[in-house]
Amino acid sequence: MNVIVISYKDRLTRFGFKYLEEFFSSHEVRIEVVFGKEPKDLQQELIEDLIAIVTLFAGRLHEMRSHKKKVVESIKRAIRDS
Repeated sequence: MNVIVISYKDRLTRFGFKYLEEFFSSHEVRIEVVFGKEPKDLQQELIEDLIAIVTLFAGRLHEMRSHKKKVVESIKRAIRDS
């Protein structure tokens, strides 16, 4: 059996670790976590997962706004230069 060694669970994925663990297991690959943590209660884990999702989407929105601003500035410069 092959082994994937990771330092912490969240280095592989922020959420859905059990799904990946089952997937790898079906391909005869075992995940070994070197530095385990104290088990969290389900509520704490859910809160952390939701925060990770919101953070991800907030970053994407910021990136989209930044890109839009660059496009508008480029169009204004093109109009001004022509």
